[in-house]
Amino acid sequence: MAILGNIIKGVINLRNSISSEADHVQNQKEILEFLLEKAKSTEFGKHYEFEELLASKDPYENFKATIPYFDYDKIHNEWWYKLHKGEKDITWPGHPDYFALSSGTTGKTSKRIPVTEDMIEAIRNAGIKQILAIENFDLPADFFEKEIMMLGSSTNLDLNNDHIEGEISGISASRIPFWFRGFYKPGEDISKIDDWDDRVQKIAENAKSWDIGALSGIPSWMELMMEKVIEYHQVENIHDIWPNLKVYTSGGVAFGPYQKSFKRLTGEPVHVIDTYLASEGFIALQTRPETNSMQLLTDNGIFFEFVPFHPEYIRPDGSLKPDSPCISLEDVELEQDYVLIISTVSGTWRYTIGDTIQFTDVKKAEIQITGRTKFFLNTVGSQLSVNKMDTAMRELEDQFDIDILEYTICAKRAEDGEFYHFWYLGANHKDLDTSTIAKALDDSLKSANKNYEVARTKALNGVKVHLIDPTIFHDWSARNKKKGGQVKMERVMNEEKFSEWENFVKNH
Repeated sequence: MAILGNIIKGVINLRNSISSEADHVQNQKEILEFLLEKAKSTEFGKHYEFEELLASKDPYENFKATIPYFDYDKIHNEWWYKLHKGEKDITWPGHPDYFALSSGTTGKTSKRIPVTEDMIEAIRNAGIKQILAIENFDLPADFFEKEIMMLGSSTNLDLNNDHIEGEISGISASRIPFWFRGFYKPGEDISKIDDWDDRVQKIAENAKSWDIGALSGIPSWMELMMEKVIEYHQVENIHDIWPNLKVYTSGGVAFGPYQKSFKRLTGEPVHVIDTYLASEGFIALQTRPETNSMQLLTDNGIFFEFVPFHPEYIRPDGSLKPDSPCISLEDVELEQDYVLIISTVSGTWRYTIGDTIQFTDVKKAEIQITGRTKFFLNTVGSQLSVNKMDTAMRELEDQFDIDILEYTICAKRAEDGEFYHFWYLGANHKDLDTSTIAKALDDSLKSANKNYEVARTKALNGVKVHLIDPTIFHDWSARNKKKGGQVKMERVMNEEKFSEWENFVKNH
């Protein structure tokens, strides 16, 4: 009998039974006050007069009227550069011991996001909330005795002058509590291996000695790891190696595009639980099985704001125009895409992380990630968001019985002088007729998006599709960045980047 598992499950159940329904709006008011109070003596707090904001009748209205929007370049060039000179008390008290190297899909150099001790504690608290929420998924008691495979970036972090650098998943894994280390796989030694392929090889070699109950990581890299384990042991699916696998916690990207391919790698049903861990903080997690939405962590060191995602508020590079209107959680609505703005215990203030979200339940503060501001394709008025593209990919998968593991798109003029959407789809079915795929994709987008349908009657002349080996996408990601971790594929490219991409594919 799973005695330890029953004890853990009982404690979780007790904690959940005495927890009342959260007041998310009130949580956010308290978080904003906490952030302002904690940072009022920093250079940033003095410059923007946090003391006066706290004393005002409506701190939030004055907060957003006083402090501009920041993206990484703006806050780094005006404030964070001082941290790299060893200065302290800049945008948050003290000096951060860690900087998260952002492995986003755009930009030529890594961003360095400060990670304070307050943020590490907030991420740890989010992990505890996630464990508590697992009780809602009606798992057997012995699940809580199984091991957890956390497939992130290397925990072999780099010392850079007076701080330590690495991806947020590597930083988090390097700071796991001592009591959790017995459950954590692949373990400290393997997690420190820098080379992705070497690390996955070691995981495959050791896989049979572990009793994995849960997986955690980015879907594309998780699938590659599972494929390697299956191939190494010459079995049919991952459950032949880990029969007690019950849960997969995805993170950072929508799981929908990977659902079909993931299912092919498993032999039994697996609960997929979405989480939203960005380099800037742990933003949201799924708390109940009857939805695939995630609940914003409204009481955990992050204050959220929302800009309605309309083309007139977005610059061509995906950044916000300074006068774009912004609201707090109190005023959000359903079925509206918002640009997510955060202020955090790491000293980010009114910071755009580049993601767009939509609320599915306002009272519960539940959201879904709908895309990236830089991946919003508005050439010749087509107005395509990533969630619309993802939906179209799933429809193609069902219609043609294929797995589309990755994709990217660019809008540009072809040799005939007309505008087309050029799509590259990662699918192991090169024998399919690309013109048939292109027509089905075009029809799907027309039916899902009125703006796209209108654009197709005017300046947008059509769709061109290329089917390529999915591994090309992974090799592209590895070209300038390390494989694995938080690395995600660009869904939309500008013409300059797309030219590089096409040359890469041609020479692969």
